[in-house]
Amino acid sequence: MGSIPKDAPAGPGKAKLYGRAFYESIGSPKYIVAPMVDQSEFAWRMLTRSFLPEAEQSSLLAYTPMFHARLFEETEKYRHAHFQATRPGTDDIWLDGNPKLDRPLFVQFCANDPKHLLHAARHAAPYCDAVDLNLGCPQGIARKGHYGSFLQEDQDLIFRLINTLYKELEIPVTAKIRILETKEATLAYAQNVLRAGASILTVHGRRREQKGHLTGLADWEMIRFLRDSLPKETVLFANGNILQGADIEQCLQATGADGVMSAEGNLSDPSIFGRAPEKGQEGREYWRGKDGNGGWRVDAVMRRYLDILHKYAEETEPPKRRPLFMPGEDMAWIEEEDKAEAEAEEPPAKKRRKEDSNNKNAPANPNLSGVQAHLFHLLRHFVTKHTDIRDQLAKSSRKGMPGYEAVLSAVERTVARGLVEYERTDGQSWADEVKALYEQDDGVEGESSVATMKRCKRPWWVVQPIVRPLPSEALKKGAIRPSKKEMKVEGTPKETKQPAVVNVATSGETTADTTPKPADAAVAEEIKKDGATTEQEKDLAARDKLVAG
Repeated sequence: MGSIPKDAPAGPGKAKLYGRAFYESIGSPKYIVAPMVDQSEFAWRMLTRSFLPEAEQSSLLAYTPMFHARLFEETEKYRHAHFQATRPGTDDIWLDGNPKLDRPLFVQFCANDPKHLLHAARHAAPYCDAVDLNLGCPQGIARKGHYGSFLQEDQDLIFRLINTLYKELEIPVTAKIRILETKEATLAYAQNVLRAGASILTVHGRRREQKGHLTGLADWEMIRFLRDSLPKETVLFANGNILQGADIEQCLQATGADGVMSAEGNLSDPSIFGRAPEKGQEGREYWRGKDGNGGWRVDAVMRRYLDILHKYAEETEPPKRRPLFMPGEDMAWIEEEDKAEAEAEEPPAKKRRKEDSNNKNAPANPNLSGVQAHLFHLLRHFVTKHTDIRDQLAKSSRKGMPGYEAVLSAVERTVARGLVEYERTDGQSWADEVKALYEQDDGVEGESSVATMKRCKRPWWVVQPIVRPLPSEALKKGAIRPSKKEMKVEGTPKETKQPAVVNVATSGETTADTTPKPADAAVAEEIKKDGATTEQEKDLAARDKLVAG
């Protein structure tokens, strides 16, 4: 993405619009794909949009992953490795922000210097509709770098960062914040951001310390308070507690927000903003059980995703594929592929090392670097049961697309067997698997995640959300414990707002060993520094890094 061409497509139009006028100019989108570190890249945005009717795909607003403003400004290699708006060495429009494929699009930066932010934003401005400032990242790396939520004590700097873009950038600026301890402080924070010139305010309804085992529930009431307290023309997006599509409308009603942003929910189920087919119109991609509940099949979603990668990241035609299996059809292909997989020889260690070295030297591609992490999210419940495919996926990245295609083949065969068994037992095979869950008491709302797990639980061959344990549950299971200061207080309360994380116990929905989810050395290093010692803690930490803020 060399020099910025004078005739490059502008964001929302020739005239710079602000606030609600700008929001309406991009279609007043209600559905928003959150900025996620290395995980809201072009291919994933395309996959998410694919679950909306073609005529409605442009009504979904998406954010890029969070970029580091100074590096984006100063390092051409960094820009090319993360943002493919033009073909290398040319000014030809390519992927990110392509008006025919990838709009509306906001580019998000973390920054603590107005000049760096402005210069970085100018590189991105020709290829997006707005530039967003990340004020929500709660991770240790943001604390050390002094950005994200660790700017919230410096409201003057926040004002200058946003106001600089408001005055000097040719497209609008927006911002994403977390809530503070009180309504009054949060309102003052929001007012400062808007006064600085932000056209849209996204509010994550959690405080900075709510991460990992302390994530807990987002506070929709706080977002509602902001909606009622801010000027009516303020464009407000709500973020937090979105696990399934049904949660979106509930959030809109509860908060009064203009739009709803999803991060983890979207990673687990990219169809979250789409509509389920009508009963009897499921086709091969969508499965509906005998109880009427259903979802998109993991093999179908994985196929879509890999086909997008073939077409756009590798610029090759996707492989010719047989129709997805339906119960009652011939199963001979399953045995044939089982046999072919068994006969395939693993290359010698020396050859593997050479292949790994070649992969490391290949040009960085943001659409390929995050594939393994995406697949671990998509297949989370699947690989919890089928650990052989989990192990295969863990080794797949060094083989690139052929490795992911091999995983897809294994997934398709396993789903086929699961569907056949479900039909053979008239659904009893699945009922037996979840019997223990449904026998549990729902517990107290806000203290137990059992009711949420029951609501969200689907068979392992369907994409579905990952339900985090609530802090009170983690405390009871020994995953976290009160700090030393709290333990000195006589009669330490059963519920502690901000207990210190010390170790992780294995429990229910969150125990699966799905490492390596972070396909990124920096993420792994952060996990190591934060003291993650078990698979569940690594899993939570990895997800926190991806959805930072």
